[in-house]
Amino acid sequence: MLYIVSTPIGNLKDITLRAIEILQSVDIIAAEDTRHSKILTKQYNIETPLTSYYEHNKFSKSKYLLKLLQEGKDVALISDAGTPGISDPGYLLIKLAKENNIPVTVSPGPTAAIAALSLSGLPSHSFIFEGFLPVKSAARQRKLGELKGEKRTVIFYASPHRIAKVLQDVCDVLGDPVVVCVREITKKFEEVQKAKASELIAGFEDKKPRGEFVLILNFNS
Repeated sequence: MLYIVSTPIGNLKDITLRAIEILQSVDIIAAEDTRHSKILTKQYNIETPLTSYYEHNKFSKSKYLLKLLQEGKDVALISDAGTPGISDPGYLLIKLAKENNIPVTVSPGPTAAIAALSLSGLPSHSFIFEGFLPVKSAARQRKLGELKGEKRTVIFYASPHRIAKVLQDVCDVLGDPVVVCVREITKKFEEVQKAKASELIAGFEDKKPRGEFVLILNFNS
């Protein structure tokens, strides 16, 4: 069986008892970064072998993991943080397992997008999630242009080395809207800022961006 196991997005205590039991009992754990995941497994005395499964080896490694599943092995899929398959390569293995009639189940838990939406104070009854916007500015601006007039709350991720550029494109394309910027969710330096995109950009000139960011917009609020 393939187990989709959610792991903490920051605070290691945000793991479920069921998730720990699954990770202790499966034959192997497929993790994005085994070095990062060893922090979690060591914390909870999980001695199950880890194997890397990330963006650049997902095609070859998914075939290997599928073979194990077809042999009757139990595999747990985890990401560096949060729920596998959300803006990470986990969807490919899940898709392959389903196509090959491998039983799949989930141990649900944290997702940065939903946690940030809860913190934002913006309307949450209807929203869209765009994941990471395109790397290149031109493509990113085109994607942002598609959001003009959107009535639902919009959520997307941004890395620390690209956050200022993303916000600049938001400012240029969408007319300097108010943005809720959330980072370091559940960690010691958790921060929620609500300001115009231009004001957030100015703030990063004095303070180097750190941590992974979730940006949330609602043009009707």
